Amino acid sequence: AGFIKSPLSQKRLTQDSVELYCEAIGNPIPEIQWWFEGNDPNETYAQLWDGARQDRVKINATYNLHSTSTISIANLTGDDSGMYECRASNDPDRNHLSKSPKVKWIRSQANVFVIERPEIAAHVIESPGKLILSCNMSAPHPPITGHKWMHGGNILEEDENTGAFTTYTIDGKKEEHSGVYECIYVAKPEIKGQVTISVPPQVTAYKKSEHGNEGDTGVLTCKNPSFPAVTSWSWHKSGHGVSALLENASGRYIIKSSGNKTELRILKLDIEQDTGDYFCNGTNSYGSGDATVNLRVRSRLAALWPFLGIVAEVLVLVTIIFIYEKRRKPDEVPD
Repeated sequence: AGFIKSPLSQKRLTQDSVELYCEAIGNPIPEIQWWFEGNDPNETYAQLWDGARQDRVKINATYNLHSTSTISIANLTGDDSGMYECRASNDPDRNHLSKSPKVKWIRSQANVFVIERPEIAAHVIESPGKLILSCNMSAPHPPITGHKWMHGGNILEEDENTGAFTTYTIDGKKEEHSGVYECIYVAKPEIKGQVTISVPPQVTAYKKSEHGNEGDTGVLTCKNPSFPAVTSWSWHKSGHGVSALLENASGRYIIKSSGNKTELRILKLDIEQDTGDYFCNGTNSYGSGDATVNLRVRSRLAALWPFLGIVAEVLVLVTIIFIYEKRRKPDEVPD
């Protein structure tokens, strides 16, 4: 057996995860095992199994043309620091309890260093027309070579400053820029902090006015583009100065809500009952917001009126021509 890919030593922060990869070839296909030795001088190598360390260890192995194995450890702690060893062997007696294998296990090692995660203090300062986001990382921390600010997977700003304090300025109102922003310290390993801008729901209607035909199903939609997500949605309909709560149990109304979107379906639209204004209301831990959707219900014959108007115009025109032709004097016939 021989290795074609060996695990690489890595640095990680507490609460992060790490993944080590090992690949071996041989005939027959070798078996791969993972072993660990901690930094304690009295600690010896112990084999790692899938589900070890309170199910934080996951081992995936495939044996096809050659052997591949990946070990991943989640929610790292300081005790996970140490030497990880990938062992491979294809000797038939490799796991025998009494016989020693003719071919010894070959080994490839990688060190994993788990360092304590520094604390990051995050703040948002509001000023007229601006928002100032800041992150300040506590000592001790690894050497910093720069900073990044990200939002929604997009890089907003980068620099090569080496300080533990970094800021990012947003022009605009708080309600227009809510969400989760990341301050990233470029270091080994990379360290991330979060700054959240939270506001009450900024509910908007997908369409402010909707049209539906009598007897069909009407669909009204509202959404919340702000952060955090809406925890509860409700629909109301205004009429005669009273706002009535609409619920699924009523029979004709079907309400489907998920996170930042809600949808009201009205079955068998009625011109008298269903025409009017509908209000969608969203609530989260910071407050509530609503929007209005106007629904107009048309008669099923409404689509025929333009056609009937054209037919009527044609009939009137034909009638006028017919009467004119009847009343016109006949041409004189020569002798």
